[in-house]
Amino acid sequence: MNQRLRRERDRSEREQRIVTAARELAEAEGWGAVTTRRLAALIEYSQPVLYSHFAGKDAIMSAAVLEGCAEFAEHVGKVGDGGIRGVAEAYVAFADEKPALYDAMFTLASDLPFATEDAPPALRAAFAAMQAVIEPVADGQDPGALTETFWAALHGLVTLGRGGRLSPGHRAERLALLVARFGG
Repeated sequence: MNQRLRRERDRSEREQRIVTAARELAEAEGWGAVTTRRLAALIEYSQPVLYSHFAGKDAIMSAAVLEGCAEFAEHVGKVGDGGIRGVAEAYVAFADEKPALYDAMFTLASDLPFATEDAPPALRAAFAAMQAVIEPVADGQDPGALTETFWAALHGLVTLGRGGRLSPGHRAERLALLVARFGG
């Protein structure tokens, strides 16, 4: 029994090392630089060991997305008392601090089921953290749809801003306008 638990713990630790290495490499060089060959070299395991944990890069990125969503939910949950403004600022800060993770979570293609009953708990928790501040101001509107709209607007501001398509001088003003429109 002890040996089985140790093997499970070792396997879990290896998986975590793989995901952590992928995230660090992605933040340093982008997701395009993340390959199983590079990860194997970084963590000093063979590629077959990586494949014994994950089917490939997409599965590793999905594991990073789940971690990221859990971190995001915690991050947003901590500022939930700050209302819509606090959540909006936390969202933008998260995107600024972890751009590659943000891309994996909200921009790059993923096989993870978002916005369905099959969505993993971490994805539901991230959405619920945002919905918790939108629900009190929904004023008869569907809180889920309103939260999706708020999220989409935040995502648009982040993505267009990062792409140089919005004036950097109006960043704070745009965020304030969005918060005001959502009752914050």
